[in-house]
Amino acid sequence: MTDLLDIINDQINRNIYHGASIALFKGNQWTERYIGTIDGETAVSPGLIYDLASVSKAVGVGTVIISLISEGKLDIDAPLKQYYPDFHESKLTLRQLLTHSSGINPFIPNRDSLNAKELKEAINHITVEDKKNFLYTDINFLLLGFMLENYFGKSLADIFQEQVFGPFGMTKTGFGPVKGAVPTVAGIDDGMVHDPKAKVLGCHSGSAGLFSNVIDLEKLCQHYLIDDFSRDIWQNFSHANKERSLAWNKEGDWLDHTGYTGTYVAINRKEQKAAIFLTNRTYSYDDRPLWIEERKKISDWIQENL
Repeated sequence: MTDLLDIINDQINRNIYHGASIALFKGNQWTERYIGTIDGETAVSPGLIYDLASVSKAVGVGTVIISLISEGKLDIDAPLKQYYPDFHESKLTLRQLLTHSSGINPFIPNRDSLNAKELKEAINHITVEDKKNFLYTDINFLLLGFMLENYFGKSLADIFQEQVFGPFGMTKTGFGPVKGAVPTVAGIDDGMVHDPKAKVLGCHSGSAGLFSNVIDLEKLCQHYLIDDFSRDIWQNFSHANKERSLAWNKEGDWLDHTGYTGTYVAINRKEQKAAIFLTNRTYSYDDRPLWIEERKKISDWIQENL
């Protein structure tokens, strides 16, 4: 882990972020490290709760749908409209949504002025284009979240608690706001959700909005490493131009997911390895292209050296 700590300390010294919570799984045991600070002053410590941003897609909607597909309760190639009649288009499939190859044009006019009802209505009538290349967009998982709410007849908050967090023993994971969570923007310290659409949709957002900590994410990873529901997802499910698993990015034997706020989870069932990397990299400033470059150093190290 020394090399990884060198990378992280170098990034902290260059003010890429202030600090990080890290957990690595190898040889059937977890090793955790807490480095740097939250805000330049308060030290990173065990138990901190982070805004997961898009890692929420895999933790919540992804885990529930993977389970339903493995149980034969959802048909991956069925149209979304079969399970969610409110959607306007009849050909878009669950596979396309789960692998970000839906052809959805995510632009929503005046998005930031819409309330939850208006935003959901706009998403239900989002433009679907014929070209089905890989294009990552939150809309895919917002629609899958709406579908799950229709399927179970309850909110995502209740679905996730009953289907994932409760059974997995994830006692610190749920929708924000979370009092005392690691702040993602200086001056906002009450655990407000960073993602704008998730902020509006609250506990009905399938794309972002969940908060969690290292220990709970370790539990999630353990279930993915050993449970039957996830046994067959280490393969390419996409018919588009980029390999994807269901809800997860696929890089060889690794499945991973990143989050805008500086979060990253990676799992390798074949080698029984996993990694969790949590920061609040948006706290002082937001240079996303720079962050993508710096995050790659960490993901590369994990996939090559763990």
